[in-house]
Amino acid sequence: MDETSLIKQAFSARKNAYAPYSDFTVGAALLCSDGTLYFGANIENAAYSPSLCAERAAFAKAIGDGQREFSAIAVVGGKAGLGAGQIGLAYPCGVCRQWMAEFCQGDFKIIVAAAEDDFKVYLLKELLPHGFSPQSLF
Repeated sequence: MDETSLIKQAFSARKNAYAPYSDFTVGAALLCSDGTLYFGANIENAAYSPSLCAERAAFAKAIGDGQREFSAIAVVGGKAGLGAGQIGLAYPCGVCRQWMAEFCQGDFKIIVAAAEDDFKVYLLKELLPHGFSPQSLF
């Protein structure tokens, strides 16, 4: 699947966000190595810390279905009501990057997009250099 298709899916997932406190909605489309797609949207909570990012929501669904190999994720986010081309790039937070380090190798692709034709592609090792992974325990 190409970046543009994955970004489209992330924009679609963003519609399901629950963000009544920040009004910042995020969608994620996670591509498994076998081609299966999983989607996530951010889910806020009045107590704030129990909130769930779109990226972790997508990973949780995939992992719950037994997936363990991932190749890419597209992330889009911005103020609710603003669409493609009206938002900036929304990068995964540190907690989400750590989740990715648990299940992905350094060459896992992270696509952040403002629109289908306005995006950047990073490798996990670029966004989380010297990350703590399962290999760190040995």
